[in-house]
Amino acid sequence: MKEVITILCLVIFFSTFLMSGIYNFHMFQQNTYSGREEIDWLKKHNSRERVLLLDLIFGLLAAVTDLRVFEVIFDLIMLLTLWYFNVMEDKSSKKKLVWTDRMKRLFDTYLIIGTIIFFLAAWLLTFAKGVSFLIMTMALVLSPLIIIFANIINSPVEKAVRNYYIGDAKRILRSMPEMKIIGITGSYGKTSVKYYLETLLKSKFNVVKTPESYNTPMGVVKTIRSDLRKGTQIFLCEMGARKVGEIKEICDIVHPHDGIITSIGPQHLETFHSIENIIHTKFELGDALPEDGLLFLNGDNEYIRDNSDKYGNKTFYGSHASAKNLGKAYYAKDIRLGENGTEFTVATPDGQEQRYAMKLLGTHNVLNVTGAIAVANTYGIALKDLVVPVRRLRPAPHRLQMIAEGNITIIDDAYNSNPAGSKAAVETLGMFDGTRILITPGMVELGEKEDELNKKLGIYAAANSDYVCLVGEKHTRPILEGLLEAGFPRKNIFTGETLDEAMTYARSREASGRKYILLENDLPDLY
Repeated sequence: MKEVITILCLVIFFSTFLMSGIYNFHMFQQNTYSGREEIDWLKKHNSRERVLLLDLIFGLLAAVTDLRVFEVIFDLIMLLTLWYFNVMEDKSSKKKLVWTDRMKRLFDTYLIIGTIIFFLAAWLLTFAKGVSFLIMTMALVLSPLIIIFANIINSPVEKAVRNYYIGDAKRILRSMPEMKIIGITGSYGKTSVKYYLETLLKSKFNVVKTPESYNTPMGVVKTIRSDLRKGTQIFLCEMGARKVGEIKEICDIVHPHDGIITSIGPQHLETFHSIENIIHTKFELGDALPEDGLLFLNGDNEYIRDNSDKYGNKTFYGSHASAKNLGKAYYAKDIRLGENGTEFTVATPDGQEQRYAMKLLGTHNVLNVTGAIAVANTYGIALKDLVVPVRRLRPAPHRLQMIAEGNITIIDDAYNSNPAGSKAAVETLGMFDGTRILITPGMVELGEKEDELNKKLGIYAAANSDYVCLVGEKHTRPILEGLLEAGFPRKNIFTGETLDEAMTYARSREASGRKYILLENDLPDLY
């Protein structure tokens, strides 16, 4: 019987070690395989790993005493841990764990480490049972850190693989010297501008874009290796960054001919640490352009305006006539927003004007489309020839995407909310004639300004909503403060822990006329 319990303990340990690993691999992947970011995340969200404290307590008791009862309890606690991480992994369904080649290699290394620990513990059980239990206990408790250690072990291999793929992507680009590469970056708006620009340029050119949010160096490399073909005339390369130097890293791979900076704001402040670092990083795109390269800049953004002087071959675009004061500029005027879309006029630097109509909503979309028009027109497409492509524009996925469901319209703006975008989204909600409901978990990665900016979101929401559903009581507390400070009725505020709870509440509200539900942000599994 003793031997059965001991063998069972080993089997349960190994199974729990693997399940804990799979959950933490999921988080590690979302932390971009960065050991530093993973450690910061573990410090901030250590409550998710607290079940391992039970393993530590009863594992140590089993190690230092001869009482069989503690071995049995340790087995039961490990089974509880196994169940817990299995539930947590099932719960983390917003962005699935992707078993990339890198992830498979990392898991193999973790598996080898776990196998070594398993056989070491099994061997020690024969003559040093206390040490064996101590090793199993510490392996479980330290399993999140063992993943980081496995990543360090794999780093030479990953560097070699990375360099091979980057070299192959550069070779492909060298074989296509006639193709124009347009870099697109910004704190927000870059994915939308990429989608809009593709639609406009396709009326004249063969265009390839980085799909979805493939805006990391290896995402760009993957697109080059899989999507670029002979005959591609323009490559729209979205460039994202969470740290200083990451835009330069992408530019050193693709060497863009022209660039667009859509916005600069307090996004990813937890990793950038300051707005100055964000400004410097976004303008790495401008620094990478050749002498004759064209740089298109959002003239409505003060951070961009105030840091653009050293760039000579630049063109501004804006959503109001003040852009005219910036020199060479495209700007939108006579903007009319309605439930079915937007009409506006774009004026060019040489005085031409053209009226456009589109189904996209919100003044921020007018700004983004004006930027796309500026690039397309500069690339030789007449303003009048852009009327039909502009009318065909559709929102990028999860960016003010409208979905009709009977008497309800879902306005899906769930992708990565930011201060400027969230303000524009709730103001768009306020345009509708009906019952207006906001559902939001708030904004993240805003550093020390996070509470302040979420409180402002609450103030904006109060002026544009009939009901507000807050997802996650702790994180949305600043939004609640903003709502109440602005005089929003407390009885019209719902707080729940899941999106499903919020949606159930929103659907149950009585409505006079149509009901509009804005989904503003959807926090990733890390939060």
